[in-house]
Amino acid sequence: MPQKTKANPSTKAPTPEQVDTFMRALQHTLKNVVEELRAIILSAHSAIGEEIKWNAPAFFYTGAMPEFDPKLHKRHIVVFNLFKKDSARLVFLSGARIGDSSGLLTGNYSDGRRLAEFSGMEQVQSRKASLKAAIRKWIATIDKE
Repeated sequence: MPQKTKANPSTKAPTPEQVDTFMRALQHTLKNVVEELRAIILSAHSAIGEEIKWNAPAFFYTGAMPEFDPKLHKRHIVVFNLFKKDSARLVFLSGARIGDSSGLLTGNYSDGRRLAEFSGMEQVQSRKASLKAAIRKWIATIDKE
């Protein structure tokens, strides 16, 4: 995988060690759900990296992309929201662009965000294929921007 350098600013390197440290310290009633969702997201595509952003694990496209304003977060696919203790939320920052029809993504936020909420391992397992498909569809939209 290409590393982000001054000569190649169109890629981004993951920092999984940050996420490992975060996960070891995580005190959440659904930590097992968060761990499983992390594994599913990373397994969805070889060009997914991870980091800690917005005080939670965040997943992004590591491959080459045209230059863009970093404040637009075009590279970020999904980030955890772990504020609720009875669920683990995944926030797809630009989820509207994939047109999910599986029912995985909910909400109709004007900024394009969509949410997927999980309250137990049964939901994780029953929605695993839809989660992977949503991530792959998001990555497939990169070439169309």
